[in-house]
Amino acid sequence: MANSRSAEKRVRVNLKKRARNVSTKSALKTMVKKYEAALENDPSNAPAHLRKAFKALDQAAAKGVIHKNTAARKKSRLSKRLAKNA
Repeated sequence: MANSRSAEKRVRVNLKKRARNVSTKSALKTMVKKYEAALENDPSNAPAHLRKAFKALDQAAAKGVIHKNTAARKKSRLSKRLAKNA
């Protein structure tokens, strides 16, 4: 339990930040999964889904939810999969 007002505030702030991070990460994972499903089932629509996944990765990196190098690595791997299946 928090012992001071500032510690109580830190708890509140951390809960808000955690909720934002969880939401952003979940949306990111959803976009990547939709891209992978499109790659398997509908390759003609895959580039559109790839752009959405890129946007989600960039937004997560900009918000500090994931590191920018992690976003770059994931984008590279997703692009490679599209090139391999094309």
